[in-house]
Amino acid sequence: MLNPFFLQGSQTEQSLIQDLINEQLRMYGVEVYYLPRKYITKNTIIQEVIESKFDSAYPIEAYVNNYEGYGDNTQLLSKFGIQATNEINLIISQERFENYITPLTKSLPNIELATRPKEGDLIYFPLGDRLFEIKFVEHEKPFYQLQKNYVYDLRCELFRYEDEVIDTEVDEIDDNTITEGNIQSLTFVSIGAAVTATASVVGICTVGGVMSVTMTSRGEKYRIPPAVAFSISPSGSSYTAAGIATLISNLTNCDGTQIGSKVQGVEITNPGCGYTVAPGIVLVGYSTDPGVGAAATTRIGNGVLGIVSITNGGGGYVNPPLVTFSSPGIGTTATGVAIVSAAGTITAIRYTNAGAGYTVAPTVTIAPPTGIGATIGIGTFIHNEIVTGTISGATARVKSWTRSTGVLTITNVTADFTPGETVHGAESGALYKLTSKEEYNTIGEFPDNDNIEVEADKILDFTETNPFGTP
Repeated sequence: MLNPFFLQGSQTEQSLIQDLINEQLRMYGVEVYYLPRKYITKNTIIQEVIESKFDSAYPIEAYVNNYEGYGDNTQLLSKFGIQATNEINLIISQERFENYITPLTKSLPNIELATRPKEGDLIYFPLGDRLFEIKFVEHEKPFYQLQKNYVYDLRCELFRYEDEVIDTEVDEIDDNTITEGNIQSLTFVSIGAAVTATASVVGICTVGGVMSVTMTSRGEKYRIPPAVAFSISPSGSSYTAAGIATLISNLTNCDGTQIGSKVQGVEITNPGCGYTVAPGIVLVGYSTDPGVGAAATTRIGNGVLGIVSITNGGGGYVNPPLVTFSSPGIGTTATGVAIVSAAGTITAIRYTNAGAGYTVAPTVTIAPPTGIGATIGIGTFIHNEIVTGTISGATARVKSWTRSTGVLTITNVTADFTPGETVHGAESGALYKLTSKEEYNTIGEFPDNDNIEVEADKILDFTETNPFGTP
């Protein structure tokens, strides 16, 4: 039994040691930044981190334990090339971390452990203007002085940037990612003002064209729009109406359960002609689609407009523009919607009502592009914003943008950008046409491993003879 007259670990003694340690760290330490890792996406099977983000930075004093310099083997030659493995050991106060950083991080989303520094988090070391990744946290050294531990010993290694998002709003930290990582360079050219599309109506059905389609049941649980089939026109199959179903998504029942998508309506691509009675219409689901229950009816009329022909698809459209048809005078004025391609052009106009009472082809007016599509070749991309290719659908994050040269450097690329497409920024609204791209890698301090290997091959030249002699 321990001697009860000696206090081995009273709270006052422990507090005294902790205060002395905190004071020494403030006197002899360096102010570093602690960056907690946010786990955005992880592999559910092997728990591999697929996507992570660093958007917070907290200053804290730390003592540099390896004061004589970085650890041994700062440069490693391996089969993957030359790698920088600079290591530092930093000592921080447990009390300071728990009282200062933990309250600020415990309520943040995607933080897995906020009570202590954890492996995978980053430390910004201002003396070398470098980011280090915590590889191991030693919390039991010194070993339970007066029955308590007082410091964390952080064993860190030079951070090898890959696809992490670093956006702390601290310039000296964020600028470390501008020239590192898996980077693509996109070169743009301004193509000036966008072009307004034009169209015309081909033909008029004098007797029995489908004016409109009315939904009697929208069904539920659709994943893809069902096929639309009209009854065959008595005038022949070439005059049979055609249409395309559209869906309305993200719907829930009154009890909160998901019901998937419903059929919003049917847009008419060909009103057909020659119907004496309103044709039947069937919405046919696909074998891979669980959607059921959609039903509709049709209405016919005379003097119904024929197919709309796009004479000029225009350019620079981002959202569907307003489409108007001139009035027939006596009858029903047609209405329609424009279909915008990924390239920002109008590819088709579909009727929501094909009108009635027309005797001559009406004038079709398509509104000019508006918003960010009004002019291509404008705006300033913002660091770390998401940019999207309008044809490829590829997305990436902005590292840097030089407007004078039209060069955008990006990372976290999800697919290949296509030369000729327009690329627009989600936050800035910048919109530019892509002319060429270049991909390169600047991970670590030695991006020229390929060049080093080529030069090394010259030392031992096997192209003519065996430098070690013929066996």
